[in-house]
Amino acid sequence: MELTITPKAEKFIGRMIRFNGGTPEHGFRLVVSPGGCSGLSSEFTVEAGPLEGDATVEASGLKLFLPAESRILLDGATIDFKDTPLESGLTFITQQAESCGCSSNSSGHGEHSGPSTVSIASIQRKH
Repeated sequence: MELTITPKAEKFIGRMIRFNGGTPEHGFRLVVSPGGCSGLSSEFTVEAGPLEGDATVEASGLKLFLPAESRILLDGATIDFKDTPLESGLTFITQQAESCGCSSNSSGHGEHSGPSTVSIASIQRKH
């Protein structure tokens, strides 16, 4: 599996792991599915280990726990992190995603990659 994580995304994912457990066994569980205007929707949690059916993918020194569908959708993708006054969250750039004109994330100029964003407002600390 080929996956690129930008330095901004590395920093965000690393912080989430540290703030929610921080042991070497902990990882970032990322569930990506088709949907949303840009082609992908996703959810994430920090887990002590992979859940049943997850594969552990190490990228940029981080452990990602990815279910099968997420691995398929993220193969060849770039994970970035945006933090602007209008939006903040993970962004996925894939060659398979079609851009659309209904989001400010898409230019609608015939590009063959479109970002998908997960808001950091959805982050919840585990108790």
